[in-house]
Amino acid sequence: MTDKLALYENQLNTLIDLALEEDIGGGDITSETLIPADLRAKTTLLAKADGVLAGVDLAKLVFIKVDPDLKFKTLLKDGTELHPGNVIGTITGNARSILKAERVALNFLQKLSGIASQTAEYVAIIGDLPVEILDTRKTTPGMRLLEKYAVSMGGGRNHRFNLSDGMLIKDNHLATLRAHGMTLREIVNKAKSGAPEGIKVEVEVTNLKEVREAVAAAADIIMFDNMSPAKMRAAVKIVPAEIMTEASGNINLKTVRAAAETGVNFISIGALTHSSKALDISLEFQPIIPKRK
Repeated sequence: MTDKLALYENQLNTLIDLALEEDIGGGDITSETLIPADLRAKTTLLAKADGVLAGVDLAKLVFIKVDPDLKFKTLLKDGTELHPGNVIGTITGNARSILKAERVALNFLQKLSGIASQTAEYVAIIGDLPVEILDTRKTTPGMRLLEKYAVSMGGGRNHRFNLSDGMLIKDNHLATLRAHGMTLREIVNKAKSGAPEGIKVEVEVTNLKEVREAVAAAADIIMFDNMSPAKMRAAVKIVPAEIMTEASGNINLKTVRAAAETGVNFISIGALTHSSKALDISLEFQPIIPKRK
């Protein structure tokens, strides 16, 4: 298991248990009815599309959780560029056990590889520029750890993992406090004075006036929300080098290059996790027929 996932092994085991309980229910009645109990098989995890691999260690955990006697051989590591026909790994052992674990293992593997693959597309488009692609908290409930891991396998960088990882003053915070008579500058100052040690304060802005207020308050990071490339270029010129800048809002594969060329340090993209397409990966099944004596 990779170091990143090993740190959260207990959480992963709980997630796998829930997924298996959801999928298996009272038992795999099809396989238990039709497949001989002692039949063995050798199966192959096969890539059927171009992309980037993520989740192979998780898939292995699923198979071993169902049957510790299954032999899982990893042939490609997470982060590997995939092409149709690439063999990711093999699983050998009891046929019923493999069939019982198949869907859950593939669901994890296809989803995470899809996120890694889409992230890699964004990274490739801006790869020659000094800007990093970030994910967001727009993740599947319960799957954030894995989805953010997949982003990192695709070459992206993780934004805050949860609400305690950083202070991000967004539009609803601003609207609430402005209703009580506070300015953006006062709001940022209040956040900085109350932030735990080592926690950065980021503020969302929508126009150049707010950019100037955020600069005056010495925010650590200024997020340009739904700004045009022209407006972001103007905003970057206002912000001193010690303050980081981030582009956000409706950025896609067609517009990410223009956002990167404005000079921002980061580009955050919710679609990395909430709108990625699962990568096509299959499990090719080959029963092992005992030789007749």
